[in-house]
Amino acid sequence: MRTTGRSRRLIAALALVVVVVPALVGASGASGAPAVGTTHYPVSGSGSTWSANALQQWIRNVSANYQWTVNFDAGGSSAGRQQFSQGTVDFAVSEIPYQLANSDSPDPRPNRQFVYIPIVAGGTAFMYNLVIGGQRVTNLRLSGDVVAKIFTGVITKWNDPAILADNPKLALPAVQIVPVVRSDGSGTTAQLTSWMRSEHGGIWQDYCSRAGRANCGITSNYPVIAGSAFVAQSGSDGVAGFVKQDQSVGSITYVEESYALNARLPVAKVLNAAGYYTEPSASNVAVSLLSAVINSDPTSPDYLTSNLGGVYTSGDPRTYPLSSYSYMIAPTALESNFTENKGLTLADFTAYFLCEGQQQAEVLGYSPLPVNLASAGLDQVKKIPGGDPYVKDIGGCNNPTFSPDGTNKLANEAPMPPECDKKGADQCLTGTGGAVEETPDTSATRADAANTSTAGSTTAGTTGGSAESASGAVVAGSVGGATAGSLIVTGSPTELPALGLSGVTMAFMALGAVGILVVTLLPPIFARQRELAVAGKRSPRTPGNGRIPKVHLPSFGRKPSGEPASDEEA
Repeated sequence: MRTTGRSRRLIAALALVVVVVPALVGASGASGAPAVGTTHYPVSGSGSTWSANALQQWIRNVSANYQWTVNFDAGGSSAGRQQFSQGTVDFAVSEIPYQLANSDSPDPRPNRQFVYIPIVAGGTAFMYNLVIGGQRVTNLRLSGDVVAKIFTGVITKWNDPAILADNPKLALPAVQIVPVVRSDGSGTTAQLTSWMRSEHGGIWQDYCSRAGRANCGITSNYPVIAGSAFVAQSGSDGVAGFVKQDQSVGSITYVEESYALNARLPVAKVLNAAGYYTEPSASNVAVSLLSAVINSDPTSPDYLTSNLGGVYTSGDPRTYPLSSYSYMIAPTALESNFTENKGLTLADFTAYFLCEGQQQAEVLGYSPLPVNLASAGLDQVKKIPGGDPYVKDIGGCNNPTFSPDGTNKLANEAPMPPECDKKGADQCLTGTGGAVEETPDTSATRADAANTSTAGSTTAGTTGGSAESASGAVVAGSVGGATAGSLIVTGSPTELPALGLSGVTMAFMALGAVGILVVTLLPPIFARQRELAVAGKRSPRTPGNGRIPKVHLPSFGRKPSGEPASDEEA
């Protein structure tokens, strides 16, 4: 069959559609828009144990609901930062940034391009295992000076006068204090030592000198003096696991509160600048972070990192002094085996935990991020190559801290501490942390504790442990049941809303529609052309100017008015 000029033009137009549309979809050169991954490829990360309990729950959620694969090795913040620098992981999680000021050994920024993205807030808590006359103490209070002296070996007995001054209703025993610290490079250690350096610098520097360090500064590696009562364990699970053992009565450690909830152990209430002893509840942490100074310069390499000096000294009675948040270190370039498909997974996962994931923060022992950090974090997510930027919208972010006026709802509704938590002669008797349901005998006071030994908590289980009473006599312990269980603070995988279609998907759908249109219209068009050609042979002279009548063809590649633009055109 002889092909007419109009038919050739039609075929050329169709060929152009077939070649150009996929090129526009799969490449960014023409539009300037970054390429979006097409498949959720598995990603791997490492780092913080402080935030690991929240992170692992979110990983379970997206696996169950979206079938995304995110692997995370909680080997400590220092290991995470190092592995990201080496390019052996796709992302890292840390409590401190690279090149930290006032650090004893700040690790240099990596050659890889990256951004910091806030991940979750919380409080570094002091989880302890203490018994009076066979009963678990659940309402311990500690001033900052006492905490610093405990973790520098200055105060070594639980009945030290300074601890008794913090706890007027407890007849604390003359039991050895066993500080349990991290043996690995730890962001939690960095948080604790940052606070001690800032607020109790003389005590901290003296300890560092005794430990053989000229200048500890803020350190991720806790110095331990040989022959001391200190015990070093690896990871948050390691220090928490040591303290919760029945034979570890007298021990105390520093972990994110989530670990105390899992261990069913209490955490100490810490004295704040307003004169109240508070614990790291979600609402107290939210109030505290209102005083954090966030790096708000988008051009700074430390954008969204924080200076917590204002948190340490906040005058709000509800603040918990050791409140903070951790960061994801996310790549912004296709290097070190990071691909667009990995970027699609990492960006979608990060957008999930900044929004829906924060709803589970409180039950997991953390505090949800405030709106300013969540919003800025979503902007950072758009820098991850391969991620679809059109599903990262703060307007659809279901974060429990959000309010219509832009303030932190959780902080606004945070209750004031009870008067019995104010520094003075009174003391609240309710439990804390993972022992909040253990209510002590309120009839017991220090005055009669030597006889009754009930000033602390309810009786639970039996064990072979022992503790001294206020009179100094050793009393057979009757605790153990409180830690025998293995409560895992976790949430079930939740039903999540379906994500919107990506620009890539929509473009291919449009291409498919064009193909259907072509298949439907071409046969009639060619048939009409053939009929006209046959008619022309039969009658060489047609009416009018003797030409074949015009056939009006559909306009391919042009959108009807009012049709939404594709992602590439947006």
